[in-house]
Amino acid sequence: MRGLAGLLAITAAALLSACASAPPNPQAGDAAWRDARQMVLVVTDDWEATTGTLRTFARDDAGQWREQGDAAPVSIGRGGSGWGLGLHPPQAGGPVKQEGDGRSPAGVFAVGEAFGYAGHADTALPYAQMQADSWCMDVVDSPLYNRIVDAREVGADAVEGSSEPMRLDLHRDGNQGYRNGFVIEHNAAARKGAGSCIFAHLWQAPGVPTAGCTAMADATMQRLYGWLRPEAKPVFVLLPRAEYDRLQVAWQLPSPSP
Repeated sequence: MRGLAGLLAITAAALLSACASAPPNPQAGDAAWRDARQMVLVVTDDWEATTGTLRTFARDDAGQWREQGDAAPVSIGRGGSGWGLGLHPPQAGGPVKQEGDGRSPAGVFAVGEAFGYAGHADTALPYAQMQADSWCMDVVDSPLYNRIVDAREVGADAVEGSSEPMRLDLHRDGNQGYRNGFVIEHNAAARKGAGSCIFAHLWQAPGVPTAGCTAMADATMQRLYGWLRPEAKPVFVLLPRAEYDRLQVAWQLPSPSP
């Protein structure tokens, strides 16, 4: 998305071209994220796991990933995880993320804009304040699918049916889940039914799963807010451990071990 009217807007042509041309097992130098210098890595036990461990890495001058900061627990979708649409090439085997399945998308994704309830946040990421009329569109047939929009701009009828108000505190009895978060750019081309509104955000409580996002403690989010830099082209990676082990070398990923 780029701005309040669409934090997930990347041209469909560019994304589809990248997916079509990427080899099944890209060499490190061919990876679409080869220029990334920051990585948020989440590894889970398996496809059905609803919790995982988050680690952060930065490339050194020699191009090697070096861990920065401490590992932290996270919660993911109530359905576990499934292959999403991101920077990675299509993969065979394993579940595939679909709208409403409760799975968090697995793969490699660009880190999008930050959002929250306050007018300002202490982060270098582009930041958008959410309003009472801010909605993320999870209605598959909507032309606004997988976009954050303002009902005052697009009209109340255009957001009809969405189940994703961005001010949870105002619409769901003070819920603080979206008080701070950032976009995980899954399904940026808004392919119908492939899943929408995927964020990193605050959890309700440790271990409580999400509808498909990645949730964490406030302290973990604040560390990411202070650490992530747009010029470093950060990526968000989520993989079950077996898939991580299979793809680590080909995708030039850091070691998941402490």
